[in-house]
Amino acid sequence: MDFDLPEDIAQHREKVREFALKEFTPELARKHDIEEKFPDSLRKAAFDNGIVDFSSPWKSLVAIEELCRVDPGLGISVTVPYFGAETIMLFGSDLLKEKYLARVNAGKAIMGLAVTEPGGGSDVAGLKTEAKKVDDRYILNGSKMFITNGSIADFFVMLVRTSKPDDKRHHGLSVMVVESRSKGFTANKLKGKLGVRATDTAELVLNNVEVPAENLVGEEGKGFYYIMTFFNISRIFVAAQGLGVAQGCLDRTLEILRNRKDEYRGMEEVNFAIAEMATRIEASRLLTYKAASYLFQFKPKPEITSMAKAYASETAVFCAEKALELTGLEGITGDLERYFRDAKILEIWEGTSEVEKLVISRFLTKEEKA
Repeated sequence: MDFDLPEDIAQHREKVREFALKEFTPELARKHDIEEKFPDSLRKAAFDNGIVDFSSPWKSLVAIEELCRVDPGLGISVTVPYFGAETIMLFGSDLLKEKYLARVNAGKAIMGLAVTEPGGGSDVAGLKTEAKKVDDRYILNGSKMFITNGSIADFFVMLVRTSKPDDKRHHGLSVMVVESRSKGFTANKLKGKLGVRATDTAELVLNNVEVPAENLVGEEGKGFYYIMTFFNISRIFVAAQGLGVAQGCLDRTLEILRNRKDEYRGMEEVNFAIAEMATRIEASRLLTYKAASYLFQFKPKPEITSMAKAYASETAVFCAEKALELTGLEGITGDLERYFRDAKILEIWEGTSEVEKLVISRFLTKEEKA
């Protein structure tokens, strides 16, 4: 078993790291965190330099890892303009792919995924946004909350209810592409977030928004399954975000400790903490790469994916906390303070850690019954 990545993937990792170290300056990261402004110039620079390479999912994964290693807020910002693309790739018509994905892949549009609602995040089957079919269009009413790219996206892949559920709550849901310029569509940018403030987050309000019937993704009523399929893909990349954040925390901790002249850096407790951070990062990386290898060979294992997402996210939070404990004043007045705030969202979006653990246990129970 070879644990080394192929040469082209390793070279892409180095290319991404060089880009991030050059472009993600501490001053720029601090500026976008304070102003809570999306770094569109960085998005364009990343696109022009081929940082996000859709020709290889492995290149995308290591790119996310290395970008978040240098700065989570900026790193996530330059990769989320494509958020939700896999749903159209897998289930959308040729018309939708040509009309929407072609623009995103050319760097000419930003997209988003709209699932979460004010009344619940993890309870996807309980969403209330309605889409009623009228002739050759759907009329949408409802709202979405905490939507990434909410006030900057040109369009969204949106999960809505097209019919009342039967005995199963997740039935009757559909996915459609909704343009932000549509009449009756309003986006309210959310400010004052704990972390990842460089990313754009908003509440979406839909008041009799008309969507052409041709914008339906796949079949009506199968939206829940499409979104769950997407989550089994996106969770791999959230795990990569966690890896990057955790590794970045360790990098900075070691840098600060090396520059110290006091006895603190040589204390046994400090060495133990560093060793535990490094071990958890390596375990997260192996778990994430294992889950990715199954997925990228079209043999996804949702339980392994959920293990990777939950563990890597929790490792990011653990390493951020340890980094502040070990660095003290230097940590809380420098980049590590921002890493600490940025890390927490990883345990929440794309399925909370609790949801991931439910997925794991359910798959194990199924195997046991079988």
